[in-house]
Amino acid sequence: MFERFFARPLMKHHEKPGPLIFGFGNFSKSTFPKPDDFFARLDPFLAALPEGFGYSVEIRNPEYLTPGYLDLLKSRNVAHVFNAWTRMPSLDDQAQLQDAFTADFTVVRDLLKWVRGYEDVAKTFESYKEVQQPYEGARAGMLDIVGEARKPKTSEFLFVNNRLEGNAPGTIEAVVGGL
Repeated sequence: MFERFFARPLMKHHEKPGPLIFGFGNFSKSTFPKPDDFFARLDPFLAALPEGFGYSVEIRNPEYLTPGYLDLLKSRNVAHVFNAWTRMPSLDDQAQLQDAFTADFTVVRDLLKWVRGYEDVAKTFESYKEVQQPYEGARAGMLDIVGEARKPKTSEFLFVNNRLEGNAPGTIEAVVGGL
């Protein structure tokens, strides 16, 4: 279905889009009792994807950040999405994982400060007109990841959510100013 209804129609624009992100929410132990159970399902899915696009995977289970997961992505040239989200390790910590850069491009999604709830932040930052609570750890993490990604001269894609600091454009300007 992905190929028929999404990839095939998008193919005529294949040089324009950035990487496609497959985001997986937090799985319970009843869905995948062990990380390897998830990896066993992920591998054939990635193997069946049509060529011509950059693919990336975002996970929300910190226990899945294993060498097996990173090796699986690397074997398919699929990027691990470095993500700042409620329960995931910090961007800095993710960047320090051995072989965390799994593709010839890098993807970062800065969504939420660690341990903040999505709905709570939505109320706090509701106007989204300005940066309200700078999160230096996330900014430093993005800069570190971009620095590492540039060593082998790969492409970097940074996605920032308003709920990180209150205003995504302001956050991006601050990060780009630090490059």
